[in-house]
Amino acid sequence: MKGNSAVVHAYILIQTEVGKAAAVAAEIAGIPGVTTSEDVTGPYDVIVRAQADNVDELGQLVVARVQNVEGITRTLTCPVVHL
Repeated sequence: MKGNSAVVHAYILIQTEVGKAAAVAAEIAGIPGVTTSEDVTGPYDVIVRAQADNVDELGQLVVARVQNVEGITRTLTCPVVHL
């Protein structure tokens, strides 16, 4: 990663198949660019914090790596903004 000022951070909210949250969170935790991955209760089953050098790389991380994890049914990516 380049200097922190250029890094893009995002939360990825994930819905999984029933009973798959813990396994999905554990697998995603090993993906480069993922800083935290936790299974939670509520409308989403896993919440991930990820970082990338730019928005394009963040999109590639989500589409090519995270969404390919078995057991995921839906993701919602929320980029962090500093207002």
